[in-house]
Amino acid sequence: MLIAALVLGVLLALTVAGIGIAGQYTSAQQREAAAAAEQARRSGPLPLAPVPAPEAGSAECREVLAAAPDELTIGDARVPHRALADPAPQATVAWGDAEHDPVTLRCGIDAPAELTPTSPLAEVSGVSWLEINEGGDTTWLAVDRPVYVALSTPEGTGTGTLQDISAILRERLPERPVLP
Repeated sequence: MLIAALVLGVLLALTVAGIGIAGQYTSAQQREAAAAAEQARRSGPLPLAPVPAPEAGSAECREVLAAAPDELTIGDARVPHRALADPAPQATVAWGDAEHDPVTLRCGIDAPAELTPTSPLAEVSGVSWLEINEGGDTTWLAVDRPVYVALSTPEGTGTGTLQDISAILRERLPERPVLP
């Protein structure tokens, strides 16, 4: 009887240990799968949903895209262009890499519904921007140029990105009154 109790106790301990090891192995697999999914999201062609951009084919947007830098400041790093997945929206460019969420620029979009005569605007390097925050990410809309330009940045991007794009817009596109 004592031997049977000891054997059952040992078997129970081994079973519990086995379940614990299997659970840790499953957790490790889940962490690896999550890391692989995150890596895939941050590399390869970036899928972007289309948005209405009636002026995307304009000469102004061609000028902006031609001047878009090969690298852009995100936080403290310079990151390269990122390829867009097909079908890529017209007049759109992105930057990002495995360590940085993407920054996207869309040119020729519709006037933002959030732009009203009383909207607070931020002036950066001579360009007026409307700031729209969405869940930690920010979309900046240039509203004082012949075409509307959206610059979407992830949380923690810093101001270098906005300054770089502002300089391009200031140099390439004439200023116009803000029209809501």
